[in-house]
This record gives sequence, C-alpha cells and structure tokens, in this order.
Amino acid sequence: MTICATEDTMAPAGPLAGRLTIAADGSYAARLARHDDAAGSWFPERWTLSGPEPYAVPLQGTQPEEPDSALLPLTDGRVLILRRVADRFAASLLYPAGPGTGELLLGAVAAPRLTLLPPAPGGTLAYALAPEAEHTTLWLVHGGANGPEPVTRIPGRCTGGVWLDRSGRLLALDRELDGRTKTVLVDLERGGETGPLLQITGESNDRLLLADPDSGLLLVHSDAPGHGRLGWGVLGSSLPVRFPECLRPTNGRATPFAVQPGQMLAPESCAVAFRMAGPNGTWLGVWRPSGRQLWQYPAPEGWLAGTGLWTADGDLLLPYATQAEPCGVARLALGAERVAVESVERGRTEEPVRPGAAGRPMGPMGPVRQVAPTWTAGRARPVAPAGPVAPVAPPVEPSRPVEPAAPEEAVEPEGAVQPDEASPSGTGARDGAPNGAEIVPDAADADNRSTASAQPQAMDAEPAHLPGHPQTCRPVPLQEAPLAARQTRWSVISGPVRISGGGCAAG
Repeated sequence: MTICATEDTMAPAGPLAGRLTIAADGSYAARLARHDDAAGSWFPERWTLSGPEPYAVPLQGTQPEEPDSALLPLTDGRVLILRRVADRFAASLLYPAGPGTGELLLGAVAAPRLTLLPPAPGGTLAYALAPEAEHTTLWLVHGGANGPEPVTRIPGRCTGGVWLDRSGRLLALDRELDGRTKTVLVDLERGGETGPLLQITGESNDRLLLADPDSGLLLVHSDAPGHGRLGWGVLGSSLPVRFPECLRPTNGRATPFAVQPGQMLAPESCAVAFRMAGPNGTWLGVWRPSGRQLWQYPAPEGWLAGTGLWTADGDLLLPYATQAEPCGVARLALGAERVAVESVERGRTEEPVRPGAAGRPMGPMGPVRQVAPTWTAGRARPVAPAGPVAPVAPPVEPSRPVEPAAPEEAVEPEGAVQPDEASPSGTGARDGAPNGAEIVPDAADADNRSTASAQPQAMDAEPAHLPGHPQTCRPVPLQEAPLAARQTRWSVISGPVRISGGGCAAG
C-alpha cells in the first residue's frame, strides 16, 4: 500500500497540485490535473486502477479549482475535495454524473489550516488535522452523522499521519510539543485517547514515516544518532531501532513512499520503495531489511514521483502521465534477481535490465503483466540505475547499491505502546522486563532476523553527505511510564534487549 506523509499546510503556492493520492484498496486514485488552455487551469481527475487497464475521468465543475485544493479518493468511486473558502474549508464529494460532474456538499470546517490524512483503512472515512498554536484538532470530515465533526483535541502541533491496523482504529501522528517531536498513538475507538508510540531518547526528534499493518514494519526518521537518519523497527518488538548505513546514500536523497503488504510476521522480507532525488533528477530505490542494500532503478517516463503501491507478490505499480499517455501504470516486476517489464498495450517486451549492466531510460509503459523469472535464485548482483527519463541534463550516472560502510547502528527506544496489549493512556510496564536493560553485543547480529508482532515533508528523507556517526552512547529502554532523565551511550552493534512494555523497536 501507499502512505505518504504530507506537510500540514495548504499554502497558496499550491503544493498539492498534480500530486496523485491512491485509495486505501488501490482501486481508485485522484489528482489535480491541468487544462491545456492558455490559463492552465486546474480540475480534479479520478483514475480507475482496478480494471483491465487504467483510465481517467475528469471531475471538473463550473469553475477552475485552486491549486491548493486537496483530493482524497474513496473506494466507492467518489472523490472528496477540500477547498479553502475565506477563513474556512469546504468539503464536498465529487462523482461522475452522465456527461458532467455531481457534487454533494458535506459541510465546512472553520480553521486556519486543514490537512487531509492518508486514506483510512476501509476507504469510506476521511480524517483531517487542524493544527493551531497550542493544540491540534482531529476532524472526521466524511463518515459522520451530520457532516464534519471533531474527534479529539491533542495538545501540541501534529503532522504526518500513519495507520497502524486494517480496521482504522489506531492512528499515529507526529506531535511537536515543548520543542521536541515524538510520534503518538491515537485510539479512535476510545474517543481519541492518545499515548506515546515512538520515543528513542528523551532529547531526540522521532517521526514515523511508514507502517505496514501486516508485518509490523516501521520506517522512522530520527536525529537520535546525532543527525537526521532513516531507520526501521517492528511494532511490538523488543529489539532496538536500526539505522542502516545503506539508507544514507551519497548520490541523492531517499524518501520512502510505499511498503509491501501481505508479509505476515516477516518484516525483514518487506520491500520498501524510495523516491531518489539528486542534482541529476529522480529515480527509484528499493530496499529490504534483510538485504541491507539499496537497489536503484530508472523511473518510467512521466512518473508521478513519490506515488505507487506494492502488490503482495512484490510487484511495484508506478502511476505515470505523459503527453501521449495521460493515464498509465507501469509494473516493475522485482524478483530476487530480475527486473522485467512487458508492455501489453504495445504487444512487445522491453529488454530486461540485467544485473550488473548499465541502466538505460525506460520509455512510457502501459498496463503490464508480470514476466516469469529468468535468472537462478541467489546469483543476482545489484542493478545499476539509469538516468532519469525526464529531460534533465546531465543524466544520472550509473551507480551500484550503497554498501554499508559499517554495521547497522542500533538505537533502543525509550517509550512505545503495543496497540494490542496496552491502551494509549496506559502506564503499566510488562512484567519481568527490566527498566535498565543493558545492550548485549551479539556475534550473530549479521543474521538480521527478528521476531515480529502484530503518508509532505517534515524531515522524511535521508540527507546526503553527512558526517560520520558521533561518539556512541548507551540507549535507555522503552517504557510506558513517564520518562526519567538518564545518561546514555550508543552501541554500534547490539543484540536483543528486553524493553518494558514492548513497542516500536527492531533488530
């Protein structure tokens, strides 16, 4: 599935224009498209992705849309639009009605800012955040009995938004309070109760970027190692959060946008897609915790960068729009050892990008089907990326995947909540879990296996060209009780550590 954390502002500059949002079940998508007229006005466009091939339907009204209008597709085919009108935001549902567009007004929310959250599981509800100076209001924009209604008020300024389960009960938000940003858990079935979810150290800024409810894999961003780093953990695990060196590429900036679903109890096998951006353009990155390598691939022409979704079989679907094909989806078939793309629409097969060969730009691709594996398992080598297909000069130089310069750095969280074992407001610790657990060096750490349980842009990507890791210090265990000030030291390699209360950690 695809969940992209978005900046919680709807400024007049129009940061939402052209961005594609995919429904919770992947059946529909929506974006603001632009007319070819001289004014270049904007109109809503709905994409249907569940048929034999994708197609787009314009949902334009009697007047052009503002570029800061936000769209969210529902699984029933309707599209929610959020428009700024004076000092409030008006919410409506758009749907095809014969040759025109039908519109159902839901109501308005009086707020200086309002940001739609990623599509909720189930695809029938829509939530939004209204941050203010001292608190943030969570709104149910669609799905209530009488139009938009407030759900809860959360102290601090909240951004982001990641769903942690398939029922739409548990929502993770990044809350800025007292100068620090920590991820908190909101339980919607308990009236919006909140509690800590991710806290690596007392002084760090920790944000949750992506989560997979099936495997429990979490992608986080934290400055706990001394500067902003991308890391991964497992929801409910007692193992520390890890910050792989390969997720700090030197040739660009990595931003995660999609994680592979369906990998029950196997977070290390989940593939994560990254948008790679650098001075020479935009391309794709793919990483798995078990692989410890960031594979880099060329992006299809016209890719709506930062959008896409994984299938449970490990294929990456990438929406694109070109002048020749205004609505298309490219399928990148990623096996253990091959990248093959076959275009059904053109009736011909693109030459596979073979391991070790220099990349080349991918042309626009129509609806595609998976090609059978062509190489023996276990003998693949990293694939060199091709230059971005957009007209950018100079092209991206082929590069091999980033090899870790040092073992992964493990940071043990201080505070977390297991959604299935503790309520967000709970303060009890798990029996038998020491509060001052030591980090134990483990000679088998390279095995990188762990036991698992159970959507722009606020520091959500890995900066390039940063200094090495600072002097290490000892992490403090995670717990649900209030945190006490502790002196910490880092460990470059750590083994299993018992953490009170479980929560957001991984090995």
